Amino acid sequence: MTEDSSRPIEKALSLNLDPLKYGTIVEIGAGQEVARWFFQAGAAAGTIAKTMSAYDMNFSDQIYGTAADGRYVSRSRLARMLEREFDLIVSRIEEHRPDESRFFSFANTVAAQGFNKRAECHGWMGIRLQSTPKAPPDDIILHVRLLDETNLDQQEVLGILGVNLIYGAYHYGDNPEKLLKSLVDGLRWGRVEVDLVELRGPTLGTFDNRLMALELVKASLTRAVLFDPEGQVVIPADALYGHRVLAMRGKFHTVEQADIDMFAHAKMRFDAATAGAEKPILSLAELTMAQLANDRKVDTSEFLSRVNRLSEAGYHVLISEFFRHFRVSQYLARYTREAVAMAMDIEGLADIFREDYYDGVTGGILEGLGQMFAKSTVAYVYPTGAYAALRTLEDLPVEDHLRPLLTYLHEGGQIKLVEDYNSRMD
Repeated sequence: MTEDSSRPIEKALSLNLDPLKYGTIVEIGAGQEVARWFFQAGAAAGTIAKTMSAYDMNFSDQIYGTAADGRYVSRSRLARMLEREFDLIVSRIEEHRPDESRFFSFANTVAAQGFNKRAECHGWMGIRLQSTPKAPPDDIILHVRLLDETNLDQQEVLGILGVNLIYGAYHYGDNPEKLLKSLVDGLRWGRVEVDLVELRGPTLGTFDNRLMALELVKASLTRAVLFDPEGQVVIPADALYGHRVLAMRGKFHTVEQADIDMFAHAKMRFDAATAGAEKPILSLAELTMAQLANDRKVDTSEFLSRVNRLSEAGYHVLISEFFRHFRVSQYLARYTREAVAMAMDIEGLADIFREDYYDGVTGGILEGLGQMFAKSTVAYVYPTGAYAALRTLEDLPVEDHLRPLLTYLHEGGQIKLVEDYNSRMD
């Protein structure tokens, strides 16, 4: 995923041999995996003032205070760890080190694979450091998802990622795109996702965190990032959990009234069909970078302009690298067990029933349709454009041998043709 071939052991050693970089490493949840690299590299006393793990909740609360939400794997807990540890090293060590020293505190709090249970493995990781000697500190905050099956493999990923973050923060602070790509040096694709990055402080705070989020997708560090209606990047697990979700794919170069009307109509039908749910429907517009990914001609600033327009219209916005529709359904199903609906036009439905659309998918169109129309997933299909007069799916341009699949999903209520939409609008 990056051309930089530096191994974590080499990065750790180069930091250990630099007498002007000095700090602390504190880790909760998956062992002392980051610190271990520095000790293995040798000369760790040149970089590390202290390492610590506070696994017991009471110990952690005594050191960092009690979290208002009671969560230990959270952004707020990480922020408190970084703040306390940085203040400690500066207050206790600064006068004993060279004047040119640049201090740091690194921390992570992670829910890795447990011994007796399997669950979503994720965590927060960050570093607070000085860009120049004596300067107020900058922060780099990451939210990561660990994708390996075993605790040991997840620990390995966490350690390498942490070393890459510390090294990158010092060496690529003026080039955040390079910093992001360097996070996965030495890691095979598919072992970890970074779905949120936040840069703060007098130096790093000059970069737009929303653009950095789009760079995560562009660099394939994550499959998608989610923006809320205020235009801020949010964690999908927090935003989507427990919500019914109505999604619509599109390019959205502009926000057309026709799209808003279609979305509103689908939302009305979806709400009626799922009456009794506790939480409101989350309206989500999804845009993909997939068509541009091969030649990497992705203008993140232009995508951000589209995010801004959709956010202003009141939508959550998902920017993804998904080419196929069913990947969107898979993604949403990861974060909510509630009903999911898709609003689409006839052209979108026709794409779903093209066999070549699934080239490279092991199970072909059957796998794709099975993932797309999982239980409680519905597609509201709107006749628009050249198909505005369409009143029955029999006229949909689908190969004859695939038509029984279309009929099955239609009669099962998972594909709903909105036949009266155009007459209602007239």
